[in-house]
Amino acid sequence: MTEVGIEMRCRSMSAMAFASVLLFIISFHSCNAQVPLLMWTSEGYSLLHLTQPPAGHAVSIEHLVSYLKSALTTAPHNVLLFLQDKLSIDDFTVNGGVFGNKQDSAFFNIEAALHASSNPLVLPSLEWSTSDSVAELFERELSIPVVHINPSTLEEIQLNPSQPSLLALHLPYNTGVHSKDLLLKNDKIIGEVLTMFKSRGVPYTAVYTGLKPSTVIQETPVMAESSVGRSLLQAPPPPSVKPPVIFNNTEGKPCILLWADILKIKNTGDWIDLGPQTFGGSVDLSGSVCNDTHSSLVLNYKNVSGFQKLSMNFSMRNIFFPVSARKWSILEQVVLDFDDKKEVFNGSGIYSPAEYSFHCQTISSTESPLLVPTESNKWMLSFTDFQIQGFGVTGGDFSYASDCAGFFTPGIWMGLLTSLLMVLILTYGLHMIMQLRTMDRFDDPKGPAISVPLSE
Repeated sequence: MTEVGIEMRCRSMSAMAFASVLLFIISFHSCNAQVPLLMWTSEGYSLLHLTQPPAGHAVSIEHLVSYLKSALTTAPHNVLLFLQDKLSIDDFTVNGGVFGNKQDSAFFNIEAALHASSNPLVLPSLEWSTSDSVAELFERELSIPVVHINPSTLEEIQLNPSQPSLLALHLPYNTGVHSKDLLLKNDKIIGEVLTMFKSRGVPYTAVYTGLKPSTVIQETPVMAESSVGRSLLQAPPPPSVKPPVIFNNTEGKPCILLWADILKIKNTGDWIDLGPQTFGGSVDLSGSVCNDTHSSLVLNYKNVSGFQKLSMNFSMRNIFFPVSARKWSILEQVVLDFDDKKEVFNGSGIYSPAEYSFHCQTISSTESPLLVPTESNKWMLSFTDFQIQGFGVTGGDFSYASDCAGFFTPGIWMGLLTSLLMVLILTYGLHMIMQLRTMDRFDDPKGPAISVPLSE
């Protein structure tokens, strides 16, 4: 055999080997591709108690035929086939509201129908090739042709409870972040069809399956619009954090930011929280000003605690200190203006570098006051999770926060003093041990007794 013939033969054998491997991969994938199948009946009817397949077992066409023959002996012969383009068990796991989160389920009507039916048939794994011929299997078992219907023409269908019918409804499906919305629409259509059959008094047997499997876990992006995964049961949703109060300069750029979880004031009555009015977007900021050296944020309220008009003014100053060689932002005053009267609180203890924001968990005019009233008055202020910035604002977010909490907290001081006391005790003990002296003379019982003068 010539070299050319040998080379051509080797190429043909390589091509045949590649084709066989490719066919093996395709057949392996098709054998492992599976879709679920749900089958139930209307109220008052039930399927025979069928043995569920073992966990992980894929139902073949022979097993499905035996299931259908047994089920149709007692089930109504008005069969509804809900055939979805794609369906996998992952769709129920991700969008089925599992782990108790039924309010998030995309199969509300299907779950309700399964609960109302007696002995529903649930096949988690049905071979893909089998699911493509479900309609043909019912045609063969019922000896009637399948009629494909449209949801918009349901009211025009004439149904006879005494005669068998086989209706097939096609449901769309797309893989992606919006697949749950489409599943919700399909579930709504299924619910409308079942309600129509129930209103007409027509018993039915319903089947919900897919024509192809959907790899929802693999195809769904990790950073999807709606998060995929488990959620904590019975956990309340996290509270929505409202944006801070933002005052813009003449150029339309933010120059003052203010935020607090609780913004309380008190006169003679109970505490009044101004936080909901302040950060709900309804507060009036008229009178506020900002420049490179001075910023003043004025919060104007109406009909608060019996006062027709009440305002709170945060006055800040940008000052350069030669000792630190930098500029500092100081909250000089907080002024309460109510019905043409004023109460002034000195806030010089509230300061931060000019390019930073100031944050403090608690600011009060009564306990460890950072806001000191200039006169003896009856007004009290208390701010919780307070943060303010009057200079160096870039965008709508606070800069790095300079917190009011000192480094040496009471707990740190207690730890340092306790450690110092233990070190002193250990030092004294070591000193006493080092002062111990051993005996340098020993008594011999056979010789004369040792005489130790008292002077030694």
